Amino acid sequence: MIELKILKKSKRSAARLGILKTPHGEVETPALVPVATRAVVKTLTTDEVRRAGYSLLIANTFHLHFRPGEAVVKKAGGLHKFMNWKGGLMTDSAGFQVFSLGFGRDFGTGKIALEKSDRKITVNEKPRGIKIMEDGVVFRSPVDGREVFLGPKESIKIQEALGADIIFAFDECTSPLADYEYTKTSLLKTHRWAEICLKSQKSRQALYGIVQGGKFKDLRKESARRIAGLDFPGFGIGGEFGDDKKKMVEMVRWVVEELPEKKPRHLLGIGSPKDIRPIIEAGVDTFDCTIPTHYARHGTAFVSSGKLDLGKTRFLKEQKALDKNCRCEVCQTYSRSYLSHLIRAQEITGLRLLTFHNLFFFNQLVESARKDIKKGKI
Repeated sequence: MIELKILKKSKRSAARLGILKTPHGEVETPALVPVATRAVVKTLTTDEVRRAGYSLLIANTFHLHFRPGEAVVKKAGGLHKFMNWKGGLMTDSAGFQVFSLGFGRDFGTGKIALEKSDRKITVNEKPRGIKIMEDGVVFRSPVDGREVFLGPKESIKIQEALGADIIFAFDECTSPLADYEYTKTSLLKTHRWAEICLKSQKSRQALYGIVQGGKFKDLRKESARRIAGLDFPGFGIGGEFGDDKKKMVEMVRWVVEELPEKKPRHLLGIGSPKDIRPIIEAGVDTFDCTIPTHYARHGTAFVSSGKLDLGKTRFLKEQKALDKNCRCEVCQTYSRSYLSHLIRAQEITGLRLLTFHNLFFFNQLVESARKDIKKGKI
C-alpha cells in the first residue's frame, strides 16, 4: 500500500509538502508524474527518466491491454520488472479513453475546451466510436479493430495483472461540451463503478477513487463527498475542466475542500508550465501530463522565457544553450544550432534530447514550488 506523510502545510494557500511512500520508493510531493503510456516514457530509457529527476510514473491500462497484453507483463514479473523501473508506478483505468475515443474524437476537444462553444452534448447522445453502457464500455481495438468490452471489473483485473503500486477506479471522463443532465447521469454511473472496483479488487495495490462532475460545482462537490466516503486510500481528480485555466483551478479547489486531508490527491492529465503553481496552490499532491514529452516530439523545447520551436531556421544560427539557467545535461552539452539541425533532419536523437530537457525543466519548476512551500512563499 501507500502512505502520505505531510511535512508542511502552507498558511497562504492549500499547498502542502509531503512524502508519498510507495512499495517501490518515496516520492517528494508535490510531484509531476511523467506519462509512460506503453510502459515507456517515449524516446527515453528508465535510467534517463531517473536522471531527469523523477521517481513516479503512470502507464496506460488501455494501451497495455492491447499491446503486449497484461498476461505478458505479469509473466515478466509485473510492470516494474518488465520496464526495468525501480521507482513508483501508477496505472490509469482506461476511463480517459471513454472520453478521448468517444466525444473527444467526435468533436475534436480536449479536457479543457479552450474555445467557448454553444454545442452541448445531451443525455440522449451517444459517441460514434464507442458504446457506453450501464456496466461498462465497448471499445474498438486499436490493434485489429475487434470489439472489446471494458468495465470496472475488467479494468481492475487488468491493473492487478500489470502490478503498479497505485491503480485507479474505472470511470467516465466527460467532455467539456456535456450539459448538466448528461454529466449528472454519467456521474451516477461513475459512482456505481467505483463501488464495483472496490468490491472487485483482490490485490494490495493502492486503489484511488476518481472524482468527476464536470464544470458543475454541485456535482463536483457531490462526487468528492461520495468518493471520499468510500474506502479509497487516495483520490484522482478527473474529467473535463471547463473552458479556461482560471475555471480549472476553481474546480480543483471545490474538490479538494471535500477530500480528507491525510490522503493523497492526484490530478489527472493536467500540467502545463503555467498550470503547475496554481494547481499546487489548490492542494494537489501529484499530477500527470503529456505536455513535456509530447511537445518535445514535435520539436518544441520549454525554457525560462517560454517555448522554442526548434524546427525554425533561425535557431541554426544560435550557438548558445537551450536555456542558460538550466542545469540539465542537454543544456550543458549541446547548442540550439545542433538541436535545431537534429529536429529539422528528423533525427531520433533530437527527440530524445528535447524530451530529456523538457522533463528536467518541468521537474525544476515543481522543485522550485516545493522550496517555496518550505519557505512559506506559496
